[in-house]
Amino acid sequence: MKTHIDFNNVLENIQLFFNNGEFKQRLAQRINYQTESQQLPRPNSLDLYLKQIIQPELESLGFKVTLIDNPILENCPFLIAERCEDPALPTVLCYGHGDVVFGDAANWREGLEPWQLIEENDRYYGRGTADNKGQHTINFAALEQVYIARGKKLGFNCKVLFEMGEEISSPGLAMIAEQYKEQLKADLFIASDGPRLSADKPTLFLGSRGCANFKLTINSRDQSYHSGNWGGLLSNPATQLANAIACLVDKRGRILVNGLKPPAISLTIREILSNIEPTNEINDPKIDLNWGEPDLTPAERLFAWNSLEVLAFTAGNPAKPINAIPPNASAICQLRFVVGTDTKNIIHYLEEHLKQHGFDNIQIEICGITAATRFDPTDPLVNWALSNIQKATDKKPTLLPNLGGSLPNDVFADILGLPTLWIPHSYPACGQHSVNEHMLKTIAYEGLNIMTHLFWSLGEQGLELLQQHKYHQQHYAEK
Repeated sequence: MKTHIDFNNVLENIQLFFNNGEFKQRLAQRINYQTESQQLPRPNSLDLYLKQIIQPELESLGFKVTLIDNPILENCPFLIAERCEDPALPTVLCYGHGDVVFGDAANWREGLEPWQLIEENDRYYGRGTADNKGQHTINFAALEQVYIARGKKLGFNCKVLFEMGEEISSPGLAMIAEQYKEQLKADLFIASDGPRLSADKPTLFLGSRGCANFKLTINSRDQSYHSGNWGGLLSNPATQLANAIACLVDKRGRILVNGLKPPAISLTIREILSNIEPTNEINDPKIDLNWGEPDLTPAERLFAWNSLEVLAFTAGNPAKPINAIPPNASAICQLRFVVGTDTKNIIHYLEEHLKQHGFDNIQIEICGITAATRFDPTDPLVNWALSNIQKATDKKPTLLPNLGGSLPNDVFADILGLPTLWIPHSYPACGQHSVNEHMLKTIAYEGLNIMTHLFWSLGEQGLELLQQHKYHQQHYAEK
C-alpha cells in the first residue's frame, strides 16, 4: 500500500511521544498492576490488566477484541484481537504477555519498588519494565503511530494473541492456538521478548532453543543408616548418582551422550555467528572459555549447540547433615537444545547410556519440555527486518538464529506455521526475573523507532515482501 505521507513526520511524532512523557506514563500505568502469575491464589489483576489496559488500547485502534478463559488454569486469561482492513493485504500476528514474576519487594534497592515506575538517569525501574510490559508497550505504541499517520489505517491486517501466563510456562497457550487456528491465521509473526545481545546492539532472533528438564533418582532403601556402622558396606545413592551424572557430562561441561547432541552446525549458521560475542556487558560474569563442546566458539555453544546442566542435587539434609548414609538421592538436570535434536527419545538415550556405564538403578522422569525453533535465516523476510532495524538505529543489527533461552515460539512456528521474527527491547543486565528490574530509556526510544519502521514498511511493501518470501520457500529455503 503506497502512500504520500512523509515518513519523517511519523518519526517526529514518535520522538514527541517519547519526549513528552507519554510513553513513560503508559508504562507506569502498566507497572501499577501486580500481575504475578506465580502468586497463588492468582490475583484479579491478571484479568483486569487485559480488560482495563490491553483491550481499550487495541479497540481504540479499530481491533475487534475477544477475551478467552484459560482452558487449563483459572484466572490466567487470554486475549485475541483482530483488525482486518482488506483480505488481500498481508496479515501480521503480534504477541505479548502481561504477567510478571514475583515482585520480591523486600529485596529491591532502597528507593525502588516493583509496582511503581521510578526513573533514574537512563533507566525506568519496575517489575515488568523489561519483561514484558515495556516491550509490548513499545510495539502497540508503534502500531498506533502508523495507524494515526495513515488516517486510521495500518496498510496491513493485524492480529494479536496476548497471554497472562508466560512466566509459568504459558499453560493453555498451545490449546488456544489449536482451537483458534483459523482466527489466528496470518502471514508473518512479529513480537518482542527476551534481551538483545547487548545494550548497544539492536538484535533480531528467529526462534529459541528448546528446554527439557528431567529428574534422576536413586532409591536404595527406606531409611538412612549410621555411616560409622555401615559405611563401606552399604551403597551410597548420592555417590552413585554423582558418578552417573559424570558419565553424562564431563568435568568441562561436554555432553557425553551422543543422542543428546544436535546435528553438525551448518555453514550458514557458522557464518552468522562468526562475528558474535555472547557477552560484553560490564556486570556480566566472565565466561569460561574451556567449558562446553570443544572446537566451538562461545557463540556457537550458546546459540547453535546443546548444553546439559545440573540445576539441583539433593541427598540427605544439606541444611542439617547427619552421620548417616542417605537412603536416596535425586538431581534435576536440564538439556537446552537446538533444532534437529532428537527430543522424542531423551529417556531412551539416557537409559541406554547409563546402563552401558553400569547404572541400571536410576529412575528418569521428564519434568517438562519446550520445543526448539529457528526460522530460515536466508529468507527475504530476515533481510527486510534487518534493513529496517539498521535504518531506524543507524547501527548494524545482530542476527541470532535463535535465542539461547526458551520462549513459546513453537506455538507460532509449529502450530500456526508462521515465519517468526523477534525484536527484543531489553538487554542482558536488565534485572529480568530479579530485583531492580529496569528498561533502558535509550533502548525504549530505539525500540519505538525500530517497530515504527517495520510496521510502516509492512504497509508500504508487504505484498511484494510476501511474494519474495513464498518464492524463497519454494526454491531456496535452507533444508
